[in-house]
Amino acid sequence: MAESAAGFLINQLSTSLSQEITLFGGLKSDVQFIKAELGSMKAFLREAEAKEDNSQLQEWLKQVREVAYDTEDVLDDFTFRFARGYKDGFCGKVGKIYNSIKNLKARHQISLEIKDIKGRVGEISTRHQRYESLYGTQERGFSSSRQANVDFDIRAQSLLIEEAQLVGIDKPKAELISKILSDHSQLKVVSVVGMGGLGKTTLVKKVYDDAAVKKQFQSHAWITVSQNFQLRDIIKNLIQQLYNEIRQPIPPEAESMDVLTLSQIVKDFLQEIRYILVLDDVWSIDAWEAIKCVLPDCNITSRVVLTTRIADVASASCLGSLDFIYKMKPLTDKESWTLFCNRTFQSNDCPPNLEEVAKKILKKCEGLPLAIVAIGGVLALKDMEKTDEWEMILHGFGGEADGSGKLDRIKRVLLLSYNALPYYLKSCLLYLSIYPEDYSIYVDVILLKWIALGFVEEKGGITSTDIAMSYMKELINRSLIQVKSTSTDGTLATCGLHDFLREIIVSKSKEQSFTTVATRCYTRWPEKVRHLAIHNFTDNPQEFSSLKCLRSVVIFGYEDPLTTTFLSKFLYGGPKLLKVLELDGAKLDSIPKQVFKLFHLRYLSLNGTGVKIIPKSIGKLQSLKVIDLRGTNVTELPAEILNLRKLRSLLLGGRGDYSNEYAVWGCKSPDGIGKLVCLEDLFGIEADSDKIVREIGKLTQLRRLAITKLRREDGKELLSSLLRLTNLRKLVISCIKEDEILDLQHSVSPKLGFLTSLLLKGRLERVPQWVTSLQSLRILQLDNSRLGEDENAMGSLGHLPNLVSLILYRAYEGETICFKVGGFRKLQDLELGQLTRLKWVRVEEESMPSLRKLRLGGCKLMQELPSGIQNLTRLEYLGFFEMSDELMHKVQNLDKGSEDYQTISHIPQVVIGHWIDGRWEGTFL
Repeated sequence: MAESAAGFLINQLSTSLSQEITLFGGLKSDVQFIKAELGSMKAFLREAEAKEDNSQLQEWLKQVREVAYDTEDVLDDFTFRFARGYKDGFCGKVGKIYNSIKNLKARHQISLEIKDIKGRVGEISTRHQRYESLYGTQERGFSSSRQANVDFDIRAQSLLIEEAQLVGIDKPKAELISKILSDHSQLKVVSVVGMGGLGKTTLVKKVYDDAAVKKQFQSHAWITVSQNFQLRDIIKNLIQQLYNEIRQPIPPEAESMDVLTLSQIVKDFLQEIRYILVLDDVWSIDAWEAIKCVLPDCNITSRVVLTTRIADVASASCLGSLDFIYKMKPLTDKESWTLFCNRTFQSNDCPPNLEEVAKKILKKCEGLPLAIVAIGGVLALKDMEKTDEWEMILHGFGGEADGSGKLDRIKRVLLLSYNALPYYLKSCLLYLSIYPEDYSIYVDVILLKWIALGFVEEKGGITSTDIAMSYMKELINRSLIQVKSTSTDGTLATCGLHDFLREIIVSKSKEQSFTTVATRCYTRWPEKVRHLAIHNFTDNPQEFSSLKCLRSVVIFGYEDPLTTTFLSKFLYGGPKLLKVLELDGAKLDSIPKQVFKLFHLRYLSLNGTGVKIIPKSIGKLQSLKVIDLRGTNVTELPAEILNLRKLRSLLLGGRGDYSNEYAVWGCKSPDGIGKLVCLEDLFGIEADSDKIVREIGKLTQLRRLAITKLRREDGKELLSSLLRLTNLRKLVISCIKEDEILDLQHSVSPKLGFLTSLLLKGRLERVPQWVTSLQSLRILQLDNSRLGEDENAMGSLGHLPNLVSLILYRAYEGETICFKVGGFRKLQDLELGQLTRLKWVRVEEESMPSLRKLRLGGCKLMQELPSGIQNLTRLEYLGFFEMSDELMHKVQNLDKGSEDYQTISHIPQVVIGHWIDGRWEGTFL
């Protein structure tokens, strides 16, 4: 982390020296000295960090880290005091004179601090020269590790696929399935036990997802217990899954029920059905006993599958005569070699010059899949022609027999992956330690935070967003971040950390004073806090004097409401250097005035709060890059928002009245929104005037745009604006009222070559020609389009070459939809909703050959199954929701010998249900 802190500071100093020379004045030479000395040490820092057993080096690294942090603090404080602008006119001149007099003392104090830091850096530099001669190695061994992006996109996908295809899992999977499916008329517990990194969760997930297992049980639930489990949360999660599976809402009173009452709901639900319940990552016998009491005592053939690292937990859970303990074993040498080669070389072959050292490295992994995948991710980016680099990786493992346990060996492997990271990735990874255990991290959100905190280096010609995403992909590629979910268009949606890696990162971050996680058990703030995460906020009295170094505050959950009063006290005179403030879900009705004094603030999220008004003071926050007001009650932005020329993301859209399809959900913008030329995300803007629509065309960096309240007469103007928005990836257009026409068919034809997702909400006279030419489009939703049968909508859309998801909701007024031969070649997900005049759906041969999900809802005139549905040979899911009584009855009562039954017998999941609370709810047949 010393390397990361130093590297981060050097970049900041370079920027500051180039932009604020006049401000530094006589301090410039001192600042340049600090930069030069730290730069000269940088090459040795990574090597020193890898030698964790050398106390002398570790103490030196601590001093480097602290001086880097202190320099950053002084630099930001300097900017805070002297780089702020002043108003024009007489008042501005008076303010400038007043602040100049006021800041003379502050400038003197900062000068003394920089002089002191210069002295400290000189002493550190002297020790650096001595230590490098004692402990240093030739720098050539570290040369390739500095390469930031080594053809990542070429191999990223293949590496992710290989990771998913773990070696040596078929035999244990078959054994577990056999134990689970063996017919015994009582509850059976199957416990999978083994040390972390052996793949217990992966194995059980493959068993849980197996078609034969799914078919055997009526209800299925997966609960991650984890170390800090809360029984009430576990039960609520279980209830949610059970009710979701049958497409039914949970009892509304469940939220206020105590544990005993919630337990009874579970018992009643599971009493007479066959269920399989996975309890993943159980850490104590007490946790098992508590959850066991929730389950009914019955004779139904149900199964509980448990994973744990602790043998005593496995034994305590398997006391019955039919219970079974499966002890995970490391991979064999052959399996380890196969996994290692697949992960490192993307094949079963190892270059001859590397075979000897590769086998020595693999031996250190001791057959642990997590260790093999992690080290393979590091080695995959090394130069295969330079054996010495691989030798250095081998020697980085430490002594052969140091008396440490197996968990420490995994830790060394994972720390090796960490130590091999470029300095700019270390900060990104360590920052993830703020998130709770088993937390699904939204990728787009964490990227914005990385950018706001300055972790993402600027590069000419490449946007910060693209650079941040390359960081994310590189961390995934190195097996340090796991992909949890992807969007329909293939983009990363959520990610997370393996629990072992998270433990290491939390420990590392705490040790290096990088992040602090405060829980309900904390008694006081640490002495110095840089990045603070509060898990389950409680309004405990605290002293906030230690917050002067604070750069980010993120809150996860609330035991007590976060009041405006508390937040004001928290911010008053404390974290003036704050860059990230995330208060999602807080019960705030206004923004404390102290927020608008945070000169360095770059990321402000009030998502889901009760805030109603954004005051004019927002214009003071000229460093802001992200404002998230989604889910708030803000309906209009002040003109001062236009002062925020660095703004990249402006996310709007209030709660609205969802009972009304056309409720006001956007936010009014002042004229001149086009001045915010750095905007990449603009979501929820009301465009009910031609001025706003015209201004949008000036935002040429936009990647995501959601515009609402569009009038018919502004359609052509919008197309003219879109013509200039060539970077768009996602576009949402909604008209001002239900009967308004989206007039998007003109001679102006925007060329949106990167657009992957499009939602059009409003009447269309025909499918715009420019829509049918979107070569990259993967997701298309037409809402309330009311297209006529003679418009050949399916024929024109069927030629979109990359379309994978199509939703037609009240979008078609014809009686017949025909999917013709050769159309929709890549379509995987199709939903037809509220097509009130639709009677027949026809699927011709070789149409939609890739379709996996088909949902039909609210098409009341349909009385027959889709004709030709047997042609959809890859269909895995067929849903009928609120269709005609005749069709619903027919589907529910299909005779196995009937022709209709034969046409859908190849489909694994057939569901019928209803539209409840804004979503489809159903039951499997």
